[in-house]
Amino acid sequence: MTLPITLNIIEETPGQAERSDAIANRQRILAATRQLFAAQGPAAVNMSDIVKEAGVGRGTLYRHFANKGELCLAVMDEEIAGFQNGVLAQLRQMTAVSTPAMTQLDDFLARLVIFTERYTPLLQEAQRQGLPYFEKKEGTPQYWQQATVLGLLRTAVARQEIPADLDLVYLADAILAPLNAQLFHYQRAVQGFSTERISAGLRAFVARLKS
Repeated sequence: MTLPITLNIIEETPGQAERSDAIANRQRILAATRQLFAAQGPAAVNMSDIVKEAGVGRGTLYRHFANKGELCLAVMDEEIAGFQNGVLAQLRQMTAVSTPAMTQLDDFLARLVIFTERYTPLLQEAQRQGLPYFEKKEGTPQYWQQATVLGLLRTAVARQEIPADLDLVYLADAILAPLNAQLFHYQRAVQGFSTERISAGLRAFVARLKS
């Protein structure tokens, strides 16, 4: 059924106009941020640069984003959602064909390493601000990652793929610890580990749980 088209779309109420302006400003800020991050890298960009590039007032910027960390997560918002939706679709498909839970966990970790590699600069900036992304609060990506790992470990126990006496909550945190953005960057930039080496090492560690 086609919804009726309203005829007064040009005349906005003050509240509607204010919301439209706020949406437009947010989009302008995010577009400028993406452009600056792409050209200079997140670490080299400050809030004053974003104000100038976006052509908005400093107050407008801070009404939308309290710091650069929040901007980093906002820039990643669509990518985070896309990653989560892709993982969930893959896990559903694997479950439907009775793929072992530990194999599903291996697949998830391989995907998460690639995601972390791609967005490490943004994740580092967000982490420096101590944002909720890195706390296991419901609704945050970190909460979702930990819940995914923990859920797969519990399924693996139920299917007798791994021992029942393991501390699964601790293990979920331990498994995700190497994907902390700061440690991941240190391993890549300082220790010279390749993404493949990190992925293989992490997944080998998890595979040992089956013994």
